[in-house]
Amino acid sequence: MADIGAKTEAAPADAAMPLFYSRPEALNPVRHGSLGLTARGDFAFARTAHAIPVVASEMPAAMRSYPIVFIGPAKSPVIITGVRQGENLFVDADGQWTAPHYVPAYVRRYPFILAEDPTTAGRLTLCVDRTSERVIDRLMAPFREDKIAPFFSGNEPTEATKQALAFCNQFQIDFRATREMIDRIDAHGLFAPRQSKVTLEGGEVLNLTDFQVIDEPAFNKLSDEAFLDLRKSGALGLLYCHLASTNSWTSLVHQASLRKAG
Repeated sequence: MADIGAKTEAAPADAAMPLFYSRPEALNPVRHGSLGLTARGDFAFARTAHAIPVVASEMPAAMRSYPIVFIGPAKSPVIITGVRQGENLFVDADGQWTAPHYVPAYVRRYPFILAEDPTTAGRLTLCVDRTSERVIDRLMAPFREDKIAPFFSGNEPTEATKQALAFCNQFQIDFRATREMIDRIDAHGLFAPRQSKVTLEGGEVLNLTDFQVIDEPAFNKLSDEAFLDLRKSGALGLLYCHLASTNSWTSLVHQASLRKAG
């Protein structure tokens, strides 16, 4: 059996790191003035992620390729990208995400993330994962052929850094909005534990466990008042995307068959 799990958002310094991140550091021109980001779109860091966090605003795109389920006590929404732990079926051996499947914002955000600034309680600051292979010291690699976008020009952030901050800010806004929707759905008792049995070509059967789904019969029995409450909270779109994404288990099995054949 494979359990479905993924760490979600930025954690305190003494807690487990979010998925993908090992050593996030607050960007600073003194400390990181010579650093930059390679332009290549390499998703090798996500190769072992079989479940990846997703926010409500991207679910209409994500549901076409991936099942959307909910994990952990917080019922965090994730897309399922693999049928075995440690295997992402959508990242190939060259680190490329398989077209035309949607690349989730959580993946596109890496190696940047917003995290709490330990010197200012409650304040979020832009950080970069120093262990990322895309983060390059330009002084140590002056003759690299691939283009490197610097983080700073003197003491000022470059346009690339400003864009990264804007992207992370929007992700944080979407993450909080999604969290509020999940809380409203949970308040109406609509989550139910579920297991899924996946049969691959060749007859191999895999059991996926430790996730939750929307209890569709319970959803259909909601009172008009409860349904209106969910509509006003914006949660209905999330609900319908999740329910529609159940069709994508077939896509996942197909992707697993392609990987096995390759």
